[in-house]
This record gives sequence, C-alpha cells and structure tokens, in this order.
Amino acid sequence: MKLAILPGDGIGPEIVAQAVKVLKALNLNMTMTEAPIGGAGYEASGDPLPDATLQLALDSDAVLLGAVGDWKYDKLERHLRPERGLLRIRKALNLFANLRPALLYPELAGASTLKPEVVSGLDIMIVRELTGDIYFGQPRGISTLSNGEREGINTMRYCESEIRRIGRVAFDIAMKRRQSGQKAKVCSVDKANVLETTELWRQVMIELSAEYPEVELSHMYVDNAAMQLIRAPKQFDVMVTGNIFGDILSDEASMLTGSIGMLPSASLDENNKGMYEPSHGSAPDIAGKNIANPLATILSAAMMLRYTFNDESNAFRIENAVKKALAQGYRTADIATDGCKQVGCSEMGDAVVAAL
Repeated sequence: MKLAILPGDGIGPEIVAQAVKVLKALNLNMTMTEAPIGGAGYEASGDPLPDATLQLALDSDAVLLGAVGDWKYDKLERHLRPERGLLRIRKALNLFANLRPALLYPELAGASTLKPEVVSGLDIMIVRELTGDIYFGQPRGISTLSNGEREGINTMRYCESEIRRIGRVAFDIAMKRRQSGQKAKVCSVDKANVLETTELWRQVMIELSAEYPEVELSHMYVDNAAMQLIRAPKQFDVMVTGNIFGDILSDEASMLTGSIGMLPSASLDENNKGMYEPSHGSAPDIAGKNIANPLATILSAAMMLRYTFNDESNAFRIENAVKKALAQGYRTADIATDGCKQVGCSEMGDAVVAAL
C-alpha cells in the first residue's frame, strides 16, 4: 500500500502527524511519502500544487491530506493561492464523490450547540459532488463592462452523466447503511424551483431511483435543508447534493457533532482511490500551539482503510479507539466540558494509540 502524505498548512502538519502515528501503530504493510501542497507547495516551488506532489499523488494508492490556506497568501494572484492547489488535485485525480459523515458520539452530546435530545444518536452521510458545479463551471472571472463597472461571473452547470454518477454513489451507500427491517433513505438537495441546473438534477435523481426500489428518495430545497438540519437533523440518513450546496451543508452538519474537528471526509474516484482529509480548514491562528483536534484526521484515516483498502477490521479498530479515548474523558479544547481531561493535539493522538 502506497500512501501520499500531504500535511499542508496551518495545523495540517500537527493533525496529520497524529493520524500517521495511529496508522503506524497498526503495523500495516504501507509506505508513506510526504510532499508539500498549498502554501507549503508555494513556498517550496512557487506552485500550490508542485509537479512532484501531483505525481506522487497519481502514483499512490491513496492520499492523506491535512489542510491548506493561510491569510498571508491572500494577496497572491488567484492561481497561486493554496486553495487552488486543492481544487487542482481533486480535478487531476478525478475525485468526484465527497463523503462526509456527521456522527455524534454519545460522550459529545453536551458539546453540540443543540439540545441533546435533538442530536443524540445522529448519524448522517452527506454525499457531495466535488468536480463540477459553480466551482468549476466556465465562463468565470471578473471583467470590466463598457461603462467601467466591474462584473463578476461564475457558472453553475452539470451534465446528466455527472449527476447520475454521484447519485449512484449515494444510493449504493444508502443500501449499505440500511438497518435490518428499515428502508434505506436518500434525500436529494437542490433548488429546482429557481435553478435550471438543479431542475435537471432532480429529474435525473428521480430517473435513477427506479433502479433502486429498496431506497426511499425524497427531495428538499437547499434553504429548507439548512433549516431542517438544525430543526430535526435525525430525519436524514443519506443526503446527496451538488458541490456548492454540499460545501455549505456539510460544514453546518459538522457543528451538530460538537465540533468541526470531529468531521472526517473521503473524496473518491470511480475506482475508490481517494484523498482523505478533515473537513475543517488550516486554522492558522492556532497553528503550532498543540491545541488542534486531530480526531477528524484520524477518522479520515479510518475511512481510507475502509473505502480504498477494503480493510474494515482496522478501520473499525481506529474508530473504536477514538470512541474509547472519548469515553475515557480525553478532550481537546474545542470539545472540552467540565470534568474532562483536556489534552493537546499530540496527547489526543497518544490516547487513541493507547486505546488501540
């Protein structure tokens, strides 16, 4: 197994180090090679995605990523900013399916900003299309009109095959998550009453659902979905949506779990080769202080074992070790409550390793 390690910027190196520590404790037959991306890539070679980093990712079986971005790069030309490196590697690896589970551990019910009775038992999978939509659509840019006024343009677009491809991922995951005696559920999120792009999205989802009679398909406008995630989040099982809506909704769902520091993610191609990263950003304001929460990155490593390497046993071992560390009262600052054992980033990694 060949793994590309891309720590990135801000807290990225700290949290990735803890995930690597956990993977090494499993004594897997895995080679790990590190390379820069984002601001670190720009510092190394003047490019947020250096050629050597991209080649390493292409040659590896999976990629473990920390986070990219720092305020000090905000004045660079857009194509040189750290986030462009992230978008480019997703595109180059054809990582079209982003999986973001929002799972609330019982020990963290008090850390959520919602009442425990609203969020206890929460277990949602958000499936986000990752290589299309307004983030990649052309034309785009900022231009000056004939009257001297500036105009910004972005284009939302999806073709039928892109929608059908991500829809299959969502329906297949719903089938695997189905509990005995219960019907699998997929909620497709769109804005079909306003946007023709998502009107097509809804049409294709309905057509696709005929191939999955065991799955109950529902539809929800994105503004209502955002409200329902706060009002009654446990009504959802699998949610599937486009790139921009998925970006926003998955971050919203992360706070239901107590902290965005608890939310892992997987980005997969058609063969389940993937890039695995926490859903949060690089948090440059706390970088180097050993206070970041590494659990989302550690749980992303568990997703990597499950989806790319088909190693359910070790994926479960990591997830169970995280549960055990939380049950023992270990907390980083973002999820700390009265009476817990507040620890730093590296100490939380040590606690998970000990729980293995």
